[in-house]
Order: sequence, then C-alpha cells, then structure tokens
Amino acid sequence: MASDTPVANTPETSLSGLIATLAPTALVAGVYILIFLILRKSQRRWYAPRTYLGTIREEERSQPLPSGLFNWIGPFWKIPDTYALQHQSLDAYLFLRFLRMTVVIMFVGACITWPVLFPVYATGKGEGGQLNLLSMSHINPSASGGKYRYFATCFCGWIFFGFVLMMVTRESIFYINLRQAFLLSPVYANRISARTVLFVSVPKDYLNEARLRKVFGAAVRSIWIVRDTSKVDELVEKRDTVAYKLEDAEVKLIKLANGERLKAAKKGGAAPNEEPVIEGDAESGSLAARWIPTKKRPTHKLGKFGLYGKKVDTIDWSREQLEKLIPETEQAQASYRAGESELTGSVFIEFAHQSDAQAAFQTLSHHQALHMSPRYIGVNPNEIVWKSLGISWWQRVVRRIAVLAFVTALVVFWAIPVAFVGLVSNVQYLESLSWLHWLTKIPNSIMGVVTGLLPAVMLSILMSLVPVIMRLCAKLSGEPSLARVELFTQNAYFVFQVVQVFLVTTIASSASSIVKAIIDNPKGITDLLARRLPTVSNFYISYFIVQGLTVASGVLSQVVGFVIFQILYKFLAGTPRKMYQKWANLSAISWGSTLPVFTNIVVIGITYSCIAPLVLGFATIGMSLFYLAFRYNILFVTDSQIDTKGLIYPRALQQMLTGVYIAEICLIGLFGIAKTPGPLICMVAFLVFTILYHFSLNAALDPLLYNLPKSLEAEEESLREGMERGDRIGSEDSAVKEKNGDAGAVAVPATKKPNLFAKFFKPHIFADYATLRRLVPHDFVDPENMYEQSVAENAYYPPAVTSEVPLLWIPRDAGGISAQEVRHTSKVIPITDEGCTMDEKNKLVWDSEGARPPVWQPKVYY
Repeated sequence: MASDTPVANTPETSLSGLIATLAPTALVAGVYILIFLILRKSQRRWYAPRTYLGTIREEERSQPLPSGLFNWIGPFWKIPDTYALQHQSLDAYLFLRFLRMTVVIMFVGACITWPVLFPVYATGKGEGGQLNLLSMSHINPSASGGKYRYFATCFCGWIFFGFVLMMVTRESIFYINLRQAFLLSPVYANRISARTVLFVSVPKDYLNEARLRKVFGAAVRSIWIVRDTSKVDELVEKRDTVAYKLEDAEVKLIKLANGERLKAAKKGGAAPNEEPVIEGDAESGSLAARWIPTKKRPTHKLGKFGLYGKKVDTIDWSREQLEKLIPETEQAQASYRAGESELTGSVFIEFAHQSDAQAAFQTLSHHQALHMSPRYIGVNPNEIVWKSLGISWWQRVVRRIAVLAFVTALVVFWAIPVAFVGLVSNVQYLESLSWLHWLTKIPNSIMGVVTGLLPAVMLSILMSLVPVIMRLCAKLSGEPSLARVELFTQNAYFVFQVVQVFLVTTIASSASSIVKAIIDNPKGITDLLARRLPTVSNFYISYFIVQGLTVASGVLSQVVGFVIFQILYKFLAGTPRKMYQKWANLSAISWGSTLPVFTNIVVIGITYSCIAPLVLGFATIGMSLFYLAFRYNILFVTDSQIDTKGLIYPRALQQMLTGVYIAEICLIGLFGIAKTPGPLICMVAFLVFTILYHFSLNAALDPLLYNLPKSLEAEEESLREGMERGDRIGSEDSAVKEKNGDAGAVAVPATKKPNLFAKFFKPHIFADYATLRRLVPHDFVDPENMYEQSVAENAYYPPAVTSEVPLLWIPRDAGGISAQEVRHTSKVIPITDEGCTMDEKNKLVWDSEGARPPVWQPKVYY
C-alpha cells in the first residue's frame, strides 16, 4: 500500500531530478495497467467477480462491463458512486466519497494558490532555483517589499483553510443525513442488530433476565446473557479439527484410488466409467482396497504436530473420535443454553422496535459509574470479539491506559527498528570498525543483495506489521466488535502515519530526537517545523508521483495478489471445500489501515498548500488515480466484511483537519523567522478561529453521529405512509405533509431545481434526510421476513454454542469409492459427494460459476 515510509530528505530537487523520478514510475505504471487491460478480458474471477459469483446475491451484483481493451471505460465512467451504496455497503460508498472529496480539496487549493503565490514566490529574489523557485523559501524578507509578500501567503491560507473547514462541515452534515436515512430505512431498521443493545460491565445483580426485563420494560423481546464458553469452545474446536482431518483423508483416499483405477484403465483393465457393484454391507474401504494397498491409505501419528507417536489409519481413527466428540459437544452446548456456565458480565438485549433500542441506548442504565457502560448498538453477531465481553469495568480502564501508553511508545520509538534497517542499507560504511572488519570478506554480489534488496523487504515487512499490532492492541483494550477494532486502528494508525511517515521524515531521522528537541526547547517546535518544511517539499512531489503512479496502478492491476491466488488455488486447494473457500471468498479493504494512508497524504498536501503550492497539483493527480483504482475495485472486485455504519468517514474528516493545524503552526513559525508581524498576527488570529470553530462544530454534530433522533422516526413513518398511498415522496414537486398532531414530521417545501452552487453550499437543504433516503436500497430483501425463527433465536449466542456438526464434502468418482465412503462415514457425521467430481485427469471439477455447493450458506443480514 501507500504506507511505505519516505526514507530520504532532499533539500533541493531539480526539474531534471523530477523527470528522472517520473520516467521509471510512469514505465512501471504503464506495465501494470497493460497487465490489467490484458488479464481483465480473461480472468473474470479476479477482475470482475462481483458481476457473476454465485455467493453474491443477484441484487448485490454489479452489471458487467464490456470485455474489450478500452470499450469498458465509457460505461465504467458513467456508473455513479452511489452504485456502491446500493450494491455493497455504506462504508464502501463513503470511502469513495472521501477519495473524491480529497481530489476536490487539492484541486481547489491549487486554483486558489497557484495564480497568486506562484508569481509572488517566483519574483521573491530569494535563494534557490528550479522547483524551489515556486516555494515560500524563495522570498527574501530583506529585499525591498519582501516582507509584504507574506500577506499573500497569509490570505491565501485564510481562503484555502476556510474552504477545508467548510468542506469538513458540509461533508459531516451530508454524512449525518445519509447515516440517518440508511439506519432508518426498513431494510436496516428491521435488522436484529438495529434493535439490539450490548451492555458490558453489567453487575452480577443485574445478570438476571427477570430483573433486566423489569428495568427496560415491556419493549424487551429477547435477552442473551453472555457466559463462559471455554469448555464448549475447546470441544467444538476438537470436533471440527477431527472432522476436517477426516474430510482431507477421504479426499486423499479417493484421489489415490481413482488415480490407480485410471492408470489400470489405460493399460486395458476396467473401463474408466465402469459402474462398480457395491454391496450394502461391504467392509469400509473395500472398494478403495481394489486399487491401493492398505499401507497407502491416509495415516498420521498421534504425537504433537504429527511428528511422533503411534501411527494410525486417519479415516478409522477420525470416525472413532467423532463418535465420542459429537455427543460431548452437543451436551456442552445444551449445558450453556441451560445457564449452567459461569456469568461473564455482558448482556445483549433485543427490543421490539428500533426506537425502543435507541431509547435504551441513549439512556443512563445504572446508577454507579462505569457499570452497564459503555453501551453499543448495531453490533453484528459475526463481528463480536467474544473474549472482550468478559472484561470487568476496572480491567477495561487499566487495559485502555496500558494500550494507549504502548501505542504512544510504538509511535515515538518506531524509528529504532527503522534505523536498524537503515544501518543494514549502509553496512559498507561499518567495515572500518575493527570488530566488523569481517564484513569485507563477504562477496560483492551477496553484499549488494544485503544492502539493496534486504532493507527494502525488511522495511516493507515492518510497515505491514503496524496495523496488525494496532488491531491486536484494540482487542486487548476490550473493544467488543471488529468494527470498533477498525475504528481504533484508524485513529492509532493515523497518528503513526502523521508522526513517522510525515513529521519524522520532515524534521529529523527519529521521533525520539524530536521529543528530546522539544523537551530541551519547548518554544522551538514552530521554528523547527518552519525551517525543515520548505526544504523537503520537493521530496514530497516525488513521493506523490511514486504513490500516484506505481501504487495506484498496482492497486488496480493486483498483479501480486493475482499470482498468489493462482498458486494457492492450483497447488494448495486440494479438497472441494478449500477450492470453494478460495474461489468464493472475495478480498476486502481493511478500512482501519487503508484510510489513514490517504488521510495522511491529504494532511501533507494541506500542510504544503501555501509553503510549496506545487505539491497540490501532484497531490490532485495522485489522489485522482487512487480514486479511479479503488472505484473499480469496490464496484467489481472487493467485498465488505466489516461494517462500521460509515463511522470511518467522519473520523477521516476530523483527522484531515490535522493538516490545517500543522500548516497554520508552520506558517506562524515562518512568519516569525521572517519577522513579519502583520501576517504573523493574522495567522495567529486564524488559528484561534480554527480552534473555536472546530470545538463548536464537534459540540453541535457529535450527538448526531452516534444517535438517531426521535423527530426522524416520525418523519420516516409519514414517508412510508405517503409511499403506500402512491404519493411521490421526496420529489421536487411534492411535500411531506404533516399528519394532524404529528409535530415531528418535517415538511419539505416545493422548490425549483437547485443550481450547482446552492446544492454545494446548502447540504442541509438539498442533501437532507428526505433526499438522501432515495439513495438508500429498500427492496433487495423483504424487511418484514428477514430471518427464520431459529436464526433470530440464536443470533447472539457465541458461535461455538450454535455451531452445528460440519457437513463433509468429498468428490464423486466413477469407481464408486466416494459412494461407499459416504455410506459408512454418514453413520457418524453428515457427508456428501454431490457438487464435485473427479475428471479423466484425476482433477477436482466443480461448478465455479454458480459457486453454491452443498457447503454454501446464504448470507444473513444481521
């Protein structure tokens, strides 16, 4: 991804150096795009799986594009971004909207700054040339009228930073209206997660269904009190491990026997398609024994990792184990349901209606601090981190503090492992040290790999570990769902990106040295930033070129992922189940580690907007390429596995303002160094205004980000009634009429079609709830019949408690071996040989187009 740390600070980059950077990156990008154009025509599974794959509902599939080299571009361009909202998820749509909005911000910033600041800087009579001619460092304050030139920088900053604040406000209002329309739509409001509230740190006195019903009233429909599942987890894991070991052994046996049968047929033995005579009481494995000796049957050792111990026949041993494990597991599951396990302190409460759940969510539930708190609504059962639900309130506090301390230390001292990588890349300079003189004996060819390739690989691995560590920290801190884990990761990884990828690269070689410099001279941070920022602006121009061309084209072509997929599917998917899982599971974008990378790019662009405006042009191009690449992937390739209900978007908007603050602080420092009191005072005043505006914005909008207002429930009812009457609700000529006595319904006045500027500057009017409601999908499932009764009853039981005995899936062979294995194994565990066959080359063949084999399960919209 685009998260690779810039590793060099170049004080001045010439135009020829910029071209030298552009040429190879453009060549690499061209190769990536050519590969994409060629492979897209034939590799539909990898480049357009959302158009046909059987695991995706018809309503969620995308319309296929033309298969030519270039004739798909026009239809692709015409698809609106809202298509992602209607066919995938709210997160996917808002991610695309964020990328598009950043392009707008960077482009408008260039339009504001270039006409004014380029002439001002170019004639500034300062030092430096070529690209530095167009940066603030070219102003000579001691020249005649030099100090007055900073007023242009200051007021361009006012206009551009004000525009960024306006965009954040506008998009926050848009998001709130869209979120409310999405969450109140019948398709979502009737989901069980929308009507269920999770309470953690519940006192033992309240872990009682009767008492909870008394607290929350008659609106309560179901209650799931979370209990300790360690015993049932262990048994289910053992059962499934043995079951899949049996499945692998059955498939191996069938492959071996069928292969020998085909060889015999070629030599003139039995016909390949000869139907065998199978006796009902034939001994298990008797058909396979016709083709392979007993010693070739699948076996394993009972010791650790199968490395030592007694050797046993895998099929016979697995059947014997399952005969004991299956009843034990069912007994443990029944014991949990009967309430015989230890209580853990969390409870899920389902309410009859979404409004009842919102009322419970927004109400203080317990009179003691940190009890029955925090509360969560909209938690998808598939995303629950069950281990976090057993953490007490005081453990949660301690864990949170410890995790935040660790993340802070990680961000500050990450330069230590990075410095080691840098040491490896410069290992030749260490040869002069007496105790490292042995390095001179290493051959040049090996030393070249050590100093060239190895550091790049090590740095790539190091950077990829950061999001993994952040997610682990989130789970250890007690986050109860994977969506919350992603939001935690988004915050923590953004701080890491800004500090290590931007500030450290800009200012010094390590974050620890920055901390020491600030401790030694707390007032010198602005001077430190101001001195270093202009000198490395040209480096970030090259950085945006590399990111925009090579990384964006790599995201589109997915060459590495395609090669890995082909290798894994061809050589490591040896059973029907593994083939299906590899084929049907689409890749997903990890919001928590993807968004911060692009938010940081925007922060860099905003920071340099007035210091070196040329950066904005390259940032615009880079973000445009990323937008197009991810747009294709979201519409045709990826799937959404974790749903944050769009909360990634307002967080990214808030994080984007970091760039405004850094830019203002740096300009204050630069004005201070230049000793220009006028621009300095003006920028200090605007910094104060930014802080006050930011606090006011958050105070006004924060409650609307997490709660649903009662007024819109009434409006939603009137909108539905209007639709049932056949009224054209939400059209330009109609109004939402208030019912008698219904003060909550909001009337929408008839208005003429808004112009572009009115629509842009008045989202509260032209992107209101009634308007955005039309963008939300309403009919891809029946909102009144979303679940079977058993699904609703088991929704918030731990997965081990509801886990059924797995259905084993083996391929059918012409020799009848699979039929015999099914007959004998089915006495112990469900098994089938439908949906997959062995062909004349002894290869597995299944319906990859339909992709709905016996082990397929329909997606449940919790």
